[in-house]
Amino acid sequence: MTCAFKTIALIGKYQSPEVAEAVLRLANYLRDQGLAVLIEQGTASSTGLTSGFAIASYEEIGERADLAVVLGGDGTLLNSACRLAEYDVPLAGVNQGRLGFLTDISREVALEKIGEILAGRYTEETRVLLDAEVRRGGRRVFHTVALNDVVVNKGELGRMIEFDLRIDGEFVYTQRSDGMIISTPTGSTAYALSANGPILHPNVDGIALVPMCPHTLTARPITLPDRCKIEIVLLPPHDSRVHFDGQTRYDTRAGDTVQITRSPHNVRLLHPEGYSYFAMLREKLHWSSTPRHS
Repeated sequence: MTCAFKTIALIGKYQSPEVAEAVLRLANYLRDQGLAVLIEQGTASSTGLTSGFAIASYEEIGERADLAVVLGGDGTLLNSACRLAEYDVPLAGVNQGRLGFLTDISREVALEKIGEILAGRYTEETRVLLDAEVRRGGRRVFHTVALNDVVVNKGELGRMIEFDLRIDGEFVYTQRSDGMIISTPTGSTAYALSANGPILHPNVDGIALVPMCPHTLTARPITLPDRCKIEIVLLPPHDSRVHFDGQTRYDTRAGDTVQITRSPHNVRLLHPEGYSYFAMLREKLHWSSTPRHS
């Protein structure tokens, strides 16, 4: 096979032995095509595929792989995308359950569709990342990236939190609420959607701010240019918790500042030919479906 992708990395759902068969089937298929195969080390350990194929860390995948195929769900792809973003490795997602917003290749046709991608029959799109950090006393105490969203919330507290919102250094408002969702276009169909945030097309250069159960009904979602610097300053006496893509979290203290900007890195997603963002929305959000009558 004449292929621009010579080394393919396979990443399976974290600690999910049931993906072993799918990973092994795809690994054998790729090897039969004369391609080099890397199995992510956590995937190899949880599936028992520790022999017969090269085992690689995320860093090694980033340095060596031409393509990473993620087998799992959207959460698996979110984690992989953030860990590989700095290496500019394209990703293709195979969903092991119901089709996801990001993992759009069904497991039933995985070999066929991955074969099409390897043959050059695919479309590529770029998704933006958020660069997020927590600052305390003027210094950074935590830093990560997020593909979907950064969520500042009350954590395990039963009461609202209070914070100042600043955009590019300008004070916007003080809000009392359960928190704030700061979402990319990719994340606009995730947690932000359930909080009545706007759906942003992936090509929109924007970041959505979606208040969570605000104390005032006039606090509405707002979409900002993604070149803005967003700061959420937590006001005493409230501590809070910050979640990043639902994958990691950090417990903040009163006085901390959560700062979000667009990351200099992007995520490259490869889709088989015929992929349609709007078709995906129709399926996932049940648009055009006929209401059922009781």
